[in-house]
Amino acid sequence: MIKNKEITRLEKSSVKLSVTIGKEELRSEYDELLSGYSRSIQLPGFRKGKVPKEVLERKFAEALRDEVLGKIIEKSLGEIFEDEALTREERPLPYSRPELKDEPKLDFESDLEYSVVYDVLPTVKVGKWESLEAEVPDVSISEEDLARELEAIRERNSIVLDKNEGESAAKGDVVTVDYWELDDSGEALEQGERKDFSYTLGSGQNAYKFDDEIVGMKKGETKEFSKTYPEDDKDFPGRTIKLRLSLTALKSKNLPDLDDDLAQDVDEKFKTLEDLKNSIKERLNKDLERKLKDIKTSRLLEKIMDNTAVEIPESMIRLELDSRFRKLARQFNTDSEGLYKMMGGQAESIVESWRDDATKALHSRLIVETLMEELKLEASKEEAEKEIERMAEESGAALEEVKKYYEDERIWDFLLEDIKERKFFDILLEKNTIKTGKKTNYLDLAANNG
Repeated sequence: MIKNKEITRLEKSSVKLSVTIGKEELRSEYDELLSGYSRSIQLPGFRKGKVPKEVLERKFAEALRDEVLGKIIEKSLGEIFEDEALTREERPLPYSRPELKDEPKLDFESDLEYSVVYDVLPTVKVGKWESLEAEVPDVSISEEDLARELEAIRERNSIVLDKNEGESAAKGDVVTVDYWELDDSGEALEQGERKDFSYTLGSGQNAYKFDDEIVGMKKGETKEFSKTYPEDDKDFPGRTIKLRLSLTALKSKNLPDLDDDLAQDVDEKFKTLEDLKNSIKERLNKDLERKLKDIKTSRLLEKIMDNTAVEIPESMIRLELDSRFRKLARQFNTDSEGLYKMMGGQAESIVESWRDDATKALHSRLIVETLMEELKLEASKEEAEKEIERMAEESGAALEEVKKYYEDERIWDFLLEDIKERKFFDILLEKNTIKTGKKTNYLDLAANNG
């Protein structure tokens, strides 16, 4: 079918595919389509299957030409993209739909020429990635970190009791509220409604940050208020929002004493409070080790990114932004459409504010994937099985349950990819130098990655 094809590279990892189809092929496809309709169509004055081709052409010439043109383009593109000789860098990304340029016209007296533009996998030529130097903060687990973890355990094991009628809400209480976002006329917006929402007052664990407005309220009270959010607010930057809120339940917390009894309540394997403390220290140190490794690899990758230019296609960035927006929507117990409505005109600007970070994440990921391929890193079935055993042991889950989870082929492939990636990061750390920087506390590290 294809007489000629040519691929021209464009900017931002896109290409232009120009295709030529011989005029003989055009006529053949057209005649086949026409014959098919002639055998199946029924028109007034003719029996089914007996409509002359000349009649069909007079009545439907333009529609027939459009249909055969679409079939020819679809068929020829399928043939090109199924050709195993086409390199990975020439194939369209799965989420990049080829866009037809300059709508072609069907003319049986000459060959058909058309072109499509689509995004391809970026070409990545990694620059210097060995003998680099990066600095990470000097961090250790302190008594303050241990005390904070113990306080969180006391919170989780607290006894929650209804407060007396007439008592006011105070920070530290557990409140249950119904709330609605209101429009300019004071009518409730359906997408901003939430009922039976419970949380600890003062924790800030609500999207609208209405802790201070609840303090002093009594059970059964309802109030309306407006809040203006700062420009750097991650959810509602610069917006003024009117809310109606009802306090439907009010409870106080009674925290348990920090003693051996509490340790035993947490887990029967702990006999004393000291046992619990030692377990927490061990967990925090493992978490710290993982976080520091993440920071080391991240900072080395930033240096490699400075040495490695990559043209990331728009479709790849858009997919990443859409994925992040869907994730945010799930946090608000809605879908993307619901979150767009909730954010009003701010949604697009919020998504665009993520662009630099999304582009950087893709840049880094493409470098990692390229180097893993160049180093020919692989993950064996045996390594995956050992990893599953390790996860089961650390989580305390039954080994057979964890194995069953990884029977899904996609999840199994994710596991293999994760093992390969960790191998690469180990090589990256071996090939480069890590210096210890300024002293930082663990809480700041956990919040800001150093």
